[in-house]
Amino acid sequence: MDAATSGRPLRRDAERNRRRTLHAAEELFARHGLDVTLDDVARHAGLGVGTVYRRFANKEELIEALFEEKVAALAGLAERAAAAPDPGTALIDFLTEACTRHALDHGLREISLSNRYAPARIAVVKDRLVPAIRTLVARAQSAGALRADFTAEDVPVVLLMVGAAADFGQQADPQAWRRYLVLLLDGLPVTRRCATALPRPSLTEEELAAATARFSPPRR
Repeated sequence: MDAATSGRPLRRDAERNRRRTLHAAEELFARHGLDVTLDDVARHAGLGVGTVYRRFANKEELIEALFEEKVAALAGLAERAAAAPDPGTALIDFLTEACTRHALDHGLREISLSNRYAPARIAVVKDRLVPAIRTLVARAQSAGALRADFTAEDVPVVLLMVGAAADFGQQADPQAWRRYLVLLLDGLPVTRRCATALPRPSLTEEELAAATARFSPPRR
C-alpha cells in the first residue's frame, strides 16, 4: 500500500509521478483495454518501471485507483435517472451517456462488463448499479415509455453492442458508433412519433470492407 492509500501525504515528486502513472494508464486502458501491463504504463508515462511499482504493487491496485471513481460515476448516473420525474427520458439519457462512456473507454467497458478484473472496492460500487437499473427499467415500463419485453439484463448487452461498434468502426470513422446507438435506442420506446435523426452517415462500402479486413474479435 502506498502513501496515497494509507493516508500519509506523498512527497511532491512522488505525487507527480503517481499522477503521471494514472494519466498514462488512463490513456492506455481507454485505447487498448486492461491487458496493458505496468511496464507498458511506465514506458507511456516516461517513468522507470521501479517508480511505477513503488506507487502500485500490481495492476489490480492501479485498476482500482483509476476505475473506482469511474464506476461510481456510472452508478450515480443510474441512481439519479431512477429517481428522475420522466422515467422514459431518464432511461434514454442514461443509456446514451453510459454507452458513450463505454464506447470511448475500452478499459471502463471491460471493468463494467467483466469480472476478469474485479478489485474488491470496484465490485462493491458495481453492486449499486443493478438495483438502480432495475428501478429505472421498471419505472419506464410502468409509464408506458418502454417496451414490456426489455429487461435490466439487456442493459449490459446494449453497452457491449455499442462498444463492439466502436471497435469495429475505429479506423474508418471513430464516431460511427453514434449512428448505431441511435438505431438501438429508437427501438426501445413503445411508441415514437418520428425517428431520431442519425448523427453519422453509414460507413461506405469501401470503409466497411476496410473495417472488416482489420477487425479481430476479442479472444475468449
